[in-house]
Amino acid sequence: MPDALPTNPKIAVIIPCYQEEKTIGKVVTDFRRVLPEAEIYVYDNNSTDNTARLAEQAGAIVRKEKRQGKGWVVASMFDQVDADILVMVDGDDTYDANSVSALLKPILTGEADLTAATRLVQHEDKSFRNFHVLGNKLVCALINQIFGSEISDIFSGYRAFTREAAARIPITSRGFDVETEMTLQGLYRRFVIKEIPAPYGSRPEGSFSKLRTFSDGFKVLLKLFLVLKSYKPLTFFGLSSIVFLVLGLAAGARPVYEYSTERYVHAVPSAILAASLVTLAFLSLGLGLILNSTNLRLLELEKLLCKRLAQRDNVDRAP
Repeated sequence: MPDALPTNPKIAVIIPCYQEEKTIGKVVTDFRRVLPEAEIYVYDNNSTDNTARLAEQAGAIVRKEKRQGKGWVVASMFDQVDADILVMVDGDDTYDANSVSALLKPILTGEADLTAATRLVQHEDKSFRNFHVLGNKLVCALINQIFGSEISDIFSGYRAFTREAAARIPITSRGFDVETEMTLQGLYRRFVIKEIPAPYGSRPEGSFSKLRTFSDGFKVLLKLFLVLKSYKPLTFFGLSSIVFLVLGLAAGARPVYEYSTERYVHAVPSAILAASLVTLAFLSLGLGLILNSTNLRLLELEKLLCKRLAQRDNVDRAP
């Protein structure tokens, strides 16, 4: 269950930005209006336009991230911004600032560790590129099947986190696959994740998306594959074991038939292939069981370490 928040939690809005001079001023102004008590941080990722200057003029705290890529920016924001609740939003003015109260409510009431705005319920006709909605649904269907979850929008850039959740999510992505990684890491750590429907608009005239459909889509699938292998090893290697076993049985059908009828095997190469594939099937299953047990132990150690750190923080904050 989510950890208890202070009576008046400190909220920070964190905005990763690259070349968003057309929209960043409005985004900062909108969030200052709906969350006047929150600090707003804009992390400029080597923009060559006036993004940083306009964000500062609008009242944001501007910081630089010299390593190019949204994943680097998100990692720095999680490491550097000190707040009880972090609200992350893109700087392209496609997300509705007025929806932030709905995004924060499950966290403030202790019902969630992480919330995400799902964009597929209410969006404009030109909000998504071709294949983006289909790709989103296919990836979500695969993730839901693996983790037993009910995620509907894996790529949302409008999210809220408790400080503990943000601290426990290790960011290894470097690009736009970071949203996928945040969700997968949260599911692996069994965070309570709630999705909140929120309006999603199209970019204003003169603003352009940095997302590349095929290359970034490939990175998302690669990240999904790597996370599945690393964090769900029994599922990954168990499926591999089944594939090897089926192929082994298929390859061994003829040698078995020959031996049962003639007491002699003519298809020796098929017999060797079948034996090798069945051996690989059992090795893969054994490897999955070992890695799964190791993962569970590491997860237990992580929880114990986080508990000790939380207790130490509480002692340090005590008057």
